[in-house]
Amino acid sequence: MDALNRSGCPINLTLEILGDRWSLIIIRDIMFGNRRHFRELLQNSEEGIASNILADRLKRLVERGLLTRDGDPSHKQKAVYSLTEMAIDLVPLFAHMGAWGRKHLPVSEELSIRAELLEDGGPKLWEDFMDELRAKHLGKVLPPGTPSVLGRLTEAYLEVVERKKSA
Repeated sequence: MDALNRSGCPINLTLEILGDRWSLIIIRDIMFGNRRHFRELLQNSEEGIASNILADRLKRLVERGLLTRDGDPSHKQKAVYSLTEMAIDLVPLFAHMGAWGRKHLPVSEELSIRAELLEDGGPKLWEDFMDELRAKHLGKVLPPGTPSVLGRLTEAYLEVVERKKSA
C-alpha cells in the first residue's frame, strides 16, 4: 500500500478523500447551490464553515481531482470552482444519503425537499441531474429545451421556504 492510504479498501479510500466533516458539504453546495466562488461558499454555508477550513478543503478537493479551480474572467482575483466527473459521480451517493437522513433523522422540511425529490425521481432523475452538471461544469452540450433538474430542486426549496414564511 502506498504511504498516502491506509489500505486499498474502496470504502477506506473513499473516506480518506470525503470522510472529513466538510468535503461533502462543499461539494453539495457547489452541486445543489451552484456556489462556484470562495466567498459564495463561505457566506452561504448553512453549517458555518470557517474561511481557513474552506480554503484547506477546496485545495484538497482540487488536489484529489474532485474540483477544478480556474480564474474568473470577470474578476482577476477570483477563482471559479467546478465539479469534475469524479464529483458529479457522487450524485447517487448524495441521493442515498439524503434518503437515509430523511428516514432516520429529524430533518427540516425546507432542507430535505431536494432529497425527497431526488429519492422520488430515482436513477433517471439522478442521470438527468448529472448530465446538467456536466453541461454546467464540464461544457457538455444538452439538447435544446432540456428541463433543468437543478431549477426544479431549487424551485421546490423556495416554495417550502415561502410557505413557511407565510404560515
